[in-house]
Amino acid sequence: MIDAAVDIQGVTHRYGEHRALRDVTLQVAPGTLYGLLGPNGSGKTTLFRILSTLMPPSEGHAEVFGMDVAQRPDAVRERIGVVFQDEALDEALTVRENLRFQAGLYGLHGAARGERIEALLTRLGVADRADDPVKELSGGLRRRADLARGLLHRPDLLLLDEPTSGLDPAARRTFWTAMERLQEAEGTTLLLATHLMDEAERCDRVGILSDGVLVADGTPTALKDDLGDETLWLDTESPSRLRDRIEAQFGVPTRIVGAVVQVAPSDPPAFLSTLYEAMGSRIRSATIRTPTLEDVFMVHAGVSPEDRRERVLARTEETEGQA
Repeated sequence: MIDAAVDIQGVTHRYGEHRALRDVTLQVAPGTLYGLLGPNGSGKTTLFRILSTLMPPSEGHAEVFGMDVAQRPDAVRERIGVVFQDEALDEALTVRENLRFQAGLYGLHGAARGERIEALLTRLGVADRADDPVKELSGGLRRRADLARGLLHRPDLLLLDEPTSGLDPAARRTFWTAMERLQEAEGTTLLLATHLMDEAERCDRVGILSDGVLVADGTPTALKDDLGDETLWLDTESPSRLRDRIEAQFGVPTRIVGAVVQVAPSDPPAFLSTLYEAMGSRIRSATIRTPTLEDVFMVHAGVSPEDRRERVLARTEETEGQA
């Protein structure tokens, strides 16, 4: 009996001197939704390329339903579907024509092909636009049509790489409604790469990637619980100085999370009053709240995925401008 849909053990991958992944180990249980949370450049897409058999890891090994992706790529491809950020659709063809072509590549023909295509068109809400050219569809419809392409052969594992990138909120909700129906109907295992917190919150488990390192792994609830219940969050000009003073004077657990200071006293409201009396001039603002998944990311990676994503984009634009 195979215990894991995905089993990754000590995977490292290099592009020349750059290590895109560093000793990553994780498992994904069958029938679950596992989210890889991280900004652009964190290693999510590299890991997906390895799992989809596009390249072997430099070190370590990865298995899909007990099959090594490097040693048995053909067998792995029969069990997986892939939806990357850019749709793999021919814009000049209709949705139905795209699906018929892809189904032929999977060896689906005749009545079985037609039944599978119609079932997916209906389930994903694309049936009324099935005979329209892909180029005439909205971003949300194109994404669902591409999802249908990835599901034609009934994969046991579906890899979703930033699947809602560029979609408006309504289209994103529709996409996730379709994914929930898919899991309920077919029990598909979903491995999601995302930088969006609300998508990560949907997952059964979340792994946080930062610079190619898996820095945290657990359920969203457990990861947030690790930061404590209600705590103080302090905005200050010098987080490290405020942290040191609080620890020295009060001996209360304190840490820097991004640009703010998190303090975990037993009675946050009472402690906040005491803290203002002792060093209120150093505190610009204070809130009492429970930790969020973004707080978890910032604790483990030092900055939010959105901020890191913007920095990566800014560096890319700067480099292109100098070229």
